[in-house]
Amino acid sequence: MHKPSAAATVWVVDDDRSVRFVLSTALRDAGYSVEGFDSAAAALAALAQQPVPDLLFTDVRMPGDDGLVLLDKLKAAHPQLPVIVMSAYTDVASTAGAFRGGAHEFLSKPFDLDDAVELARRALPEAEELPVPAATPAPAQKEEGPPQLIGDTPAMRALFRAIGRLAQAPLSVLINGETGTGKELVANALHRESPRAKGPFVALNTAAIPAELLESELFGHEAGAFTGASKRHIGRFEQADGGTLFLDEIGDMPLALQTRLLRVLAEGEFFRVGGRELIRVDVRVVAATHQDLETLVEQGRFRADLLHRLDMVRLLLPPLRERLGDVPQLAENFLANAARRLDMPAKRLSVAAVKALREHSWPGNVRELENVCWRLAALAVADTVSAEDVKAALNRGGRATHATTPLAPEHWDRALAAWARQRLAEGASGLHAEARERLDNVLLEVALDFTDGHRADAAARLGLGRNTITRKLGPGRRR
Repeated sequence: MHKPSAAATVWVVDDDRSVRFVLSTALRDAGYSVEGFDSAAAALAALAQQPVPDLLFTDVRMPGDDGLVLLDKLKAAHPQLPVIVMSAYTDVASTAGAFRGGAHEFLSKPFDLDDAVELARRALPEAEELPVPAATPAPAQKEEGPPQLIGDTPAMRALFRAIGRLAQAPLSVLINGETGTGKELVANALHRESPRAKGPFVALNTAAIPAELLESELFGHEAGAFTGASKRHIGRFEQADGGTLFLDEIGDMPLALQTRLLRVLAEGEFFRVGGRELIRVDVRVVAATHQDLETLVEQGRFRADLLHRLDMVRLLLPPLRERLGDVPQLAENFLANAARRLDMPAKRLSVAAVKALREHSWPGNVRELENVCWRLAALAVADTVSAEDVKAALNRGGRATHATTPLAPEHWDRALAAWARQRLAEGASGLHAEARERLDNVLLEVALDFTDGHRADAAARLGLGRNTITRKLGPGRRR
């Protein structure tokens, strides 16, 4: 039996001394008996000599065994011990891994000390009164890769926690979110962190398939079932057997098909189009839509019983404009991915570029940001992306101007001054050489355009020798 929470023992495991100190101090001030450890090995060694604590906080990334390994060992030996996992790396893999391993809660760094103490207070009564079952064994370790869902804003942290808790539950999930927010990534994360991870993940956008073909696409058909059906076709439900089927834009599904889908969800069986063999499948369905399904039900365009079947749990994916704090991290990830695909060095974002990205409203959400980053990776000239590069990529055209209203010709020096201030703010050096090269190029191009490409005439108007123009431009440009 655990001691009353006022005298409870709490262990803090973190290789960062400052974190151990401030968290331990806050917990002691709240009346707990606290002991700190700098590694999982040290905590396990102490556990062999001391009574089991009432609560344990552990970081994820530490030298030696990480926090998730420590969590597995603790839960195997002491399944009733509540463990709060802490990490500065808030992603689906770490969050879901913590909950899959049996963590009581996931605490994102940096955290508010009052929040940490409140989590401890809520965890301890549960340890006193409620037996905690042994943790579900984690699935085989999957090949590591970059997290597909990225974000550290409160909305995304809440989403990661929900995915971590839902991944193990065999429930249908409905994802609501605007177009381009990443609903398929959420569905894929639910699949990857679930016991079905070794099975297939099959995705289908129901709005992208003509209504007359959607039934066959979902359930398959037999040869001769209709004109053009020359051979048997295996549908998406059969393809997803043992895994997860993601149905995007479920609100666009015709009513007749909604009836068939409801039966499959209820009974796990169906007939192929034109078939007589009853097909049984074990599929978890995750659906998504940008529409208000309750409104569609009221309008008679969506079955209420199907909505209830799909909506066992609902996840809301926020639009990018409501989590602008995630834009820099997302952009850096997209730029790195684009650089790998294009086989070129990754570009960095300047402070001004980040500001320009965060000032955009992103009507196309994360998908729009990814497209912009691909344009930046391919078209931005310098290694460091400027605000002008961002404006040009958002405009899908050439380099943007420095002002919304063109400057009068006699004020070209103001534009030069604005450019210099921006480059200095970005930490650039060698501005004189860069400005001189660009100035020469502008003057030469304008003069050649003005003289219809005649180098001698252009040189005379600029006060340069023709050989100078030839040397600067090379023999292959103009005439």
